[in-house]
Amino acid sequence: MVSKLFWCLSANFRAESIRQRMKHGTVHFLRALWHPLDSRWKDYEMRKGFTRKPQGDEPATRPKNYITPSGLQRLKDEHRFLLTRERPAVTEVVAWAASNGDRSENADYQYGKRRLRQIDGRIRFLTKRIEAAEVVDPENPRAGEAATRAFFGATVRYANGAGAERVVSIVGTDEVDLNRNHISWVSPLGRALMKSAAGDSVVLQAPRGTEYLTVLDVRYERISVEPFREPPGSEASAKGLPRRRQST
Repeated sequence: MVSKLFWCLSANFRAESIRQRMKHGTVHFLRALWHPLDSRWKDYEMRKGFTRKPQGDEPATRPKNYITPSGLQRLKDEHRFLLTRERPAVTEVVAWAASNGDRSENADYQYGKRRLRQIDGRIRFLTKRIEAAEVVDPENPRAGEAATRAFFGATVRYANGAGAERVVSIVGTDEVDLNRNHISWVSPLGRALMKSAAGDSVVLQAPRGTEYLTVLDVRYERISVEPFREPPGSEASAKGLPRRRQST
């Protein structure tokens, strides 16, 4: 009888001990689970505190895209071509390819879908650039320092330390054409020449080292930008030609 009573008390003690350990184990588990969440939440709160949110009445401003009239026209021509000709032509190819059967092994379908994504990405990019365009016409009359100093749209003649002369035109980032000596106004050379006048010495911090340039002449004249031309391999130019057969 005594041994049976002792066994019951011992069993109750062990059960209570197990419950206590389980309780403490659950608490430790929850604490271990909460600590990383808590630290991540505090980190998020700190980042949020250092991130300034615009006020409700604060307009969303986009960086200006300075560009010449002919440069803007080129963007518009490409945008129009992609939207009204190239995209519809590629869409037609995709629809035709989809009707040929298994799309997973259909090269025309896979290529067409990939080409559509590229076209849509380019259309979005051009739309943003056109909307942010700030047109500056180099041929517009200028007075005072604006006519004698290099700003956006200026054509500058300068000489390097060896006496070699070069003529460059300062244009927008969408108009850069090294074959025509069109440099961006945010390029190292463009920044070095900005606001300079004939007779000034400027310092060019180039990747290959520091150069000292002498500005010889600053003038404003028409800048001829290469117009947009339909790509030779575009689907729009190939429209009407027989489709290539699906390989088996």
